[in-house]
Amino acid sequence: MADEPKELAGMVPAEIVKVFRVRKGKKLRLADIDPADTLGLDIEKDDAKQLLAQGVKRLRDLQERLYAEGRWSVLIVLQAIDAAGKDSAIEHVMSGINPQGCDVTSFKAPSATELRHDFLWRAAIKLPERGRIGIFNRSYYEEVLVVRVHPEILAGQNLPPELVTDQVWEERFASIAAFEEHLVRNGTVILKFFLHVSKEEQKRRFLERIDEPDKRWKFSAGDIVERGHWDAYMAAYEDMIRHTATKTAPWHVVPADNKWFTRLVIAATIVDRLERLDPKFPPVDDEALKEMEETRKALMAEKS
Repeated sequence: MADEPKELAGMVPAEIVKVFRVRKGKKLRLADIDPADTLGLDIEKDDAKQLLAQGVKRLRDLQERLYAEGRWSVLIVLQAIDAAGKDSAIEHVMSGINPQGCDVTSFKAPSATELRHDFLWRAAIKLPERGRIGIFNRSYYEEVLVVRVHPEILAGQNLPPELVTDQVWEERFASIAAFEEHLVRNGTVILKFFLHVSKEEQKRRFLERIDEPDKRWKFSAGDIVERGHWDAYMAAYEDMIRHTATKTAPWHVVPADNKWFTRLVIAATIVDRLERLDPKFPPVDDEALKEMEETRKALMAEKS
């Protein structure tokens, strides 16, 4: 077991990333993907932590270069049913990076102001600047998920009635795809993750929140209500991925029954994409080097 993390590290990121990436989703069936899949990896908790720490360290180095270069931005979208592990994935995967270069936005129910704009507006104003990583904990995709499962929400968005047709979801998919294509053309790398948890594992995690005092603050009766719409949500997620998985903005359907594996896949995917982006520290010209040398001499000449 002692040698296993080193061997597994060789799989990160290349092999793991490719398995769960969806660039063409037309034939996707979530029922064909096992939420408990770990690609046959069976490792101890401490070994999983060690592997993740290696990934986080590499991510920190790449993020520093991304920030310094200031040319590209990275948008990470996390979508999942309740208790799938989005919050803990953010906490563990992004724990080691410089907070100056990373922003997390959690999208709740739209405010009155947000409802007076198109459904992409509130996401557009939260996009990461060049050199930064932005994480959307839920996102504009809620508009084809929770709004689809609960049509009364759509009715409350005050859209012109003639625009709310049987094609509304296909139209929103098209708007999202065009929005993401625009971002990609303007230097934003988009990484989208659907954390695929089983209904049985969600039940276990809900019971854990009830039974363990230090987790009770996470419990929400509303989550149990939404669980009653499980099949409708799975159908909506499947349709979402089918329509919005593209070559430039693919989805990654990540098995989420084992949190350690979910975190490894997310970290590996981000590292893989940043390595292919290969950001560089800005070059320093001769004039600046000369000034630095003069400053160094002056500092060395100072008396203590």
